[in-house]
Order: sequence, then C-alpha cells, then structure tokens
Amino acid sequence: MNLILKPFSFYLSAFASKVYFCTFIKNMSTALSEQEILRRESLQQLRALGINPYPAEEYKVNAFAQDINDNFVRFPDHYKKVTLAGRIMTRRIMGSASFAELQDSTGRMQIYLKRDDICPGEDKTLYNTVFKKLLDIGDYIGVKGFVFLTQTGEISLHVQELVLLSKALKPLPVVKRDEEGNIHDAFTDPELRYRQRYVDLTVNPEYKQIFIKRSKVISSMREYFNKQGWMEVETPILQPVHGGAAARPFNTHHNTLDMPLYLRIANELYLKRLIVAGFDGVYEFGKMFRNEGMDRTHNPEFTSMEIYVAYKDYNWMMAMVEECLEIVARTVTGIPVVQVGANEINFAGPYEKLSMYDSILKYTGIDVSAMDEAALRETCTDLGIEINPSMGKGKLIDEIFSAKVEANLIQPTYITDYPIEMTPLAKKHRTKEGLVERFELFVNGKEIANAYSELNDAIDQRERLEEQLILAGRGDDEAMAMDDDFLRALEYGMPPTSGLGIGIDRLVMLMTNQSTIQEVLFFPQMRPEKKAKTVTIDDFIHVGVPAEWVPVLNKMGINNLEDLKAANPNKVFNDLGGMRKKLKLDITMPSKEVVMAWFA
Repeated sequence: MNLILKPFSFYLSAFASKVYFCTFIKNMSTALSEQEILRRESLQQLRALGINPYPAEEYKVNAFAQDINDNFVRFPDHYKKVTLAGRIMTRRIMGSASFAELQDSTGRMQIYLKRDDICPGEDKTLYNTVFKKLLDIGDYIGVKGFVFLTQTGEISLHVQELVLLSKALKPLPVVKRDEEGNIHDAFTDPELRYRQRYVDLTVNPEYKQIFIKRSKVISSMREYFNKQGWMEVETPILQPVHGGAAARPFNTHHNTLDMPLYLRIANELYLKRLIVAGFDGVYEFGKMFRNEGMDRTHNPEFTSMEIYVAYKDYNWMMAMVEECLEIVARTVTGIPVVQVGANEINFAGPYEKLSMYDSILKYTGIDVSAMDEAALRETCTDLGIEINPSMGKGKLIDEIFSAKVEANLIQPTYITDYPIEMTPLAKKHRTKEGLVERFELFVNGKEIANAYSELNDAIDQRERLEEQLILAGRGDDEAMAMDDDFLRALEYGMPPTSGLGIGIDRLVMLMTNQSTIQEVLFFPQMRPEKKAKTVTIDDFIHVGVPAEWVPVLNKMGINNLEDLKAANPNKVFNDLGGMRKKLKLDITMPSKEVVMAWFA
C-alpha cells in the first residue's frame, strides 16, 4: 500500500483520520520515532519541490577537509574554487546566514552559507525552505565555494552552490564536543558500536585510525614479502577436509556434488601443495573460520597470514619474523616500540627464546619433560587446571602452558621445541628426541605467530595423522582429519620448508593498543539482535487502550505491550494528561480507573 506521509502533528491532533493512522502503524515493520516520521515528511516535500534526494550522477570533489585545514594558511590561493562533499554534522541557523559543519572521509570543515549567495535570484527556496527546514543532521550535501578565515580565525568554506546528495532517514546520535574538546553524550555502548559500525565511525571518527593502521599492517607485510620475491596466492575456503590446525570447523553441504564441505580452519595444507609444485615462496592473507568460543581475543571468523618458504628452517624463520615485525611497527607508529596498555613492547630483535619445557619449569618450578600422560593429569589436578578424558599428552602440556606461562610473556618471546604430540605437521627435532622444530611468538601474554620446520616425510606424516584419528575417536573434536590428497602430494616430494602463520587481528590489536578483538574488526560476530516486538493497534485495543491514545503512548516510548506492562501505571496516567495538554489534543482523557485496567 502506498502511503502519503503527513506531519506528525496531524496524527496527534483531533485524530480525524484515525483509520489512516492505524493503517500507517500496521504497515510499518517497526515503529517510527517522531524524528523518523518528520524526515520522511521532508523527503516527500523535497520531491514535491522537484529535488531528487538521491541523485545518481557523479559529484566531483577537488578537496578534502583535512587538506584544507592543514594547508590553507600556507597556500590560500590554492583554495579559491573548492568542491567538497560530506555529511552535515552541526548547524547554526541565523536568519539569512548560517554556519554548519561538514564531515568528509578526512575530518570536519566549517561551512558558511548566505541566503543571497546560494539563491542569487528572486527564488530563495533553496535556503529558506530546503536548507533551513528540510535538511537535517546526517544528510549528505555537496558544496562549492572559496575558503576564507572568519573573524575568529576559523578556516571556513563560503558556499556559493549547494546540492543535496543523500537524505538520511534516521537521526544520528548527537555527540557533543565543548570548546576544550571534551566529549559529551558519546556513542560508547560497545554492543551498539560493533553492531552499527556505520554509525560508530560517523560519530566517533577517531576510531577510523584503528582501521587505517590495520591496512598499513597488512600492506607493509605484503610489501616486505613481495620484495623477497615470494608470491601471494589464493587457496580454497570451502575444503573437503578440515586440516592444517587443531580446531572445530563449521560444516556445510554442497548440493550439486552432494558432499560435506568445511569452512577452512587453516590454509596450510594447500600452501604446502604449492611448495611441492615448485614455488620457492608463497603466502596468503585470508579468512579462517573456527566454530569455537568467542571472547575478547577470539572471533569465529578471523584473518590470518600464512607463508611457506622452501629450503629454510624454523631458525631462519625466527630471524625473518623479527625483521618483518620491526618494519610493521615502524610503518604504523614510526618507531619499533609500541605502547600496549601499561607496557612498552619493543619489536626490534632479537627476541627472547625459551623451550616449551623450560618455560613451564621457569614459571611453575615443575619439570614436565619426562612425564607420561598419567603424571601430567595429576600435575594438572594439583595446579587446579580443568581437564577432560579426551585430552592426550600434548593437550595436557598445552593446558599447563596456557594456564601458567602465557600471561608472563610480555615482551616478544619465542617458545620453541614443542612435544611431538602437540604438533602433527612439524618436523622432528634434529637433536632432541620427542620434540619438534616449532616456535610460537608470544607478545603481551598472547600468541600472535606459529611456525615450523615443516614435516616433509610422507610416511611420518601419515603415522601422525593416524594418531590424530585415535584422539578424535576419544572425543577430541579439535583433532586433525586425515587428508589423503595432501599425503599424496608429500609422496611426490616437498623440499625442506619453513612455514609461518600470523594472526593479523591480534597483531593489529598490539599495533593499535586495543584490548579486544572486536575493536579491530569492522564487523565482529554478534549475538542475534534483540528487537523490540512490534504490535498492531489492535493489540493495544485488546487490553483496553482506546485507538486514539495508541500514538500518544508511542510518542511516550511505549511501543508494545511489554513496554506498557513494564511502565508505572500512575506515571503513565499523569503523562497522558501532560501530553494531552502539551499537544492540545481534542480527545477524551481516560479516567485513572480505565488506565489502571490496561495493566491488569
């Protein structure tokens, strides 16, 4: 049904058109606020004036707010003919002249509008009606003019032409900044910020710096790898076997092939296939998916960088990581030292090295190197670490390390030489029986990198994956699956290789001094949004509310029966009387007894 929206006051007058308003409410998927109704009314009036509120043609800008603010004083002649576009963020209307703030992708710029400048002829509609009455905070406009200094010395754009580029139908949260730069009424609720990132980055533009730095982290790594002659590649996200890591996958099904598939938990096994194929170095930035818990450092969808270089080992990889991360830190911050909370993290090498066993001994005083599974279980119990029957020797050692060691590793530290049970894809240590050539890099108490001297013995690899199948049979849903095609590739021969994986999200957290992974993701995974139940006018009538009073309740913030039941009956009665007087409503005031009955 097509609806002609009328002024909000129309609905709250004598309700001469009750049927119209009831139809309006029933046909809206969600209740509209007064502001949303008024903006829709403005939208219709703009169209009635022949103004397209969503024009299709290109609007060519030739300047940005930050560039003007940074350079106008030095180069005033460069800004005689400026075209700027962005959102209206504030307005100060003063009769025939007004000021406003325009926000583009780089920052805010004050603009000055004079009625006779943007309306040089007899028709003053563009200023008197469109700008003053029909435009709102959040609308996108384009302006042309010249830059000047106001009497107070503020850089401003004197507008000579104005065009509407996009009409906003929802009002932005009003974040106020005083003369000292203090922020009031901030849009700070984390759930709202993460769920409505488009609003967050509009009213809190300082958070854009996190994502600008994120881009620099990735681009600086990519540039470093490319200079070494390593090739960026792409590997499958949908995989028939969930291999390359110990994690629980997301399952799906391919209808045409009638086969199960998994969102990849790692891209390792495909990248190794490319080393078998003869590439000396390959790397990939990509999304991984793990169907596991969510917390301040884990998101089920995350970005990883994995790289594999032929004829190298894990000792070489440690030196490469130190060089690469120092470059990243300098690119992002200008120096190799990064502030993370109360800690100054120095990414300039060399980094400290501790073996897995030595680190546990250092921070617990317990030597677990010779313990069997039973002794490890007893040790976990003594240390108050929760375990379960599915855990094998490697998993038990990992639990001890995670609980007692990780939090102590603040400065970049390599934990090396893991028990063979923990790492099915790494090469056996060349001198230490029962260990593999693996390291993890820990910074500020969290693991951000994992690397091996890669296992290229196809027979040994098959035996270790068979051991993983035994763990899976015991109930370990993170055990690796058997990948026969990968084993076939190894049988064709893979040169000595070192591989590395870096968690990009955690690395960005460090480089931007953020304590939660959600802050460095544009759109982190969220629980389903709790939406207020939308009811029809008939639902209110069913509990005794007269139809003409429903929109008044809506205006009071009572949009459904749950809102009504949660309200204070006496306050609702008093507020109804106040609204009737304030809005000059020519409708009968219900008695207190009638209102009380609505809550029965």
